[in-house]
Amino acid sequence: MYRAATLMRNQNVQAALAEINRVLGFKLALECLELRFCFYLALEDYKSAICDVQAILTLSPDYRMFEGWVAASQFRTLVREHVENWTTADCWLQLYDRWSSVDDIGSLSVIYQMLESDAAKGVLYFRRSLLLLRLNCPEAAMRSLQLARQHASSDDEKLVYEGWILYDTGHCEEGLQKAEESIEIKRSFEAFFLKAYALADSSQDPSSSSIVVSLLEDALKCPSDRLRKGQALNNLGSVYVDRGKLDLAADCYINALKIRHARAHQGLARVHFLRDDKSAAYEEMSKLIEKARNNASAYEKRSEYCDSELTKTDLEMVTRLDPLRVYPYRYRAAVLMDSHKEAEAIAELSRAIAFKADLHLLHLRAAFHEHVGDVMGALRDCRAALSVDPNHQEMLELHSRVNCHEP
Repeated sequence: MYRAATLMRNQNVQAALAEINRVLGFKLALECLELRFCFYLALEDYKSAICDVQAILTLSPDYRMFEGWVAASQFRTLVREHVENWTTADCWLQLYDRWSSVDDIGSLSVIYQMLESDAAKGVLYFRRSLLLLRLNCPEAAMRSLQLARQHASSDDEKLVYEGWILYDTGHCEEGLQKAEESIEIKRSFEAFFLKAYALADSSQDPSSSSIVVSLLEDALKCPSDRLRKGQALNNLGSVYVDRGKLDLAADCYINALKIRHARAHQGLARVHFLRDDKSAAYEEMSKLIEKARNNASAYEKRSEYCDSELTKTDLEMVTRLDPLRVYPYRYRAAVLMDSHKEAEAIAELSRAIAFKADLHLLHLRAAFHEHVGDVMGALRDCRAALSVDPNHQEMLELHSRVNCHEP
């Protein structure tokens, strides 16, 4: 934020926006949205400014800007005077475009505007909850789900939202029951989708995948819009991949792409890879990178489908776009270790552990410490990991082995 503000003061507008966009690409922070909103105001880019202030109000309806002096809602009122009003049809077209390009902040803004109209609010609050989950805002997502339940237009719709609330709070079986109750009242896309999603997550029986396929096929037969049908086709493709039915999976992903469900590129890339066509998989992920607004995860996935030099390049891009993603650090550390650059490998892991001390990273660094004979370093990481999970079997074994060499 400081660099972005400094660049803006020096009238380096594009660099300032690029800097703040880089942060918003991996962390949806209110203060970053506020700063970008101010940048857009200075540029008199009111369409972009209202997008950000509406996203702010979605996340925090009572948010106050300029160190608490002015309510964000007041700024929105002022900016709206400079922005053309959209009809309901315009809003749906905008939502479809932004959802398809994985522009989650833009989608949140459009839904905020739609909620002011007479549109079906339950459906919109539900869509908003899906976006907020994708943006790693679980508390705001749950508030939105509760509002969806409150504004449901029918009993069957209300049961679906109650099912998602139960599912998201760890009550999967109860969520399934709500889906079944909803289907008894009315066969709807959302009820079948919820039942399929919950069943896929909760059942350990391999045969349940055929039931999930049937439920998703039933969902696709019900009326819904292309945003949700694209998601159902994508999920159905994933189930077919897990069952080894690659042709059926490819058909699902291609049909999803026909209705602009951009994330289906990732599923189709996986199909190409399983058919031993890494080149086609790489090209498919490149198409997603071109379309997606926030694409660090796409670069990370594409890195699996190329040679070592391109993998290294893609993972460096991932770290630039989202420095909090752990996998690139682990990969680079492993490559450095294979090249007998032990100190550099340990330093690379330490960069990741500085912001996320998870068990896998600590276990890997402990093993690296053991390899170079640093008993105290290995013990330190073992003890840190075991304080998080005292029953971690691999860490217990490593701790026992290293402990024998403690001075």
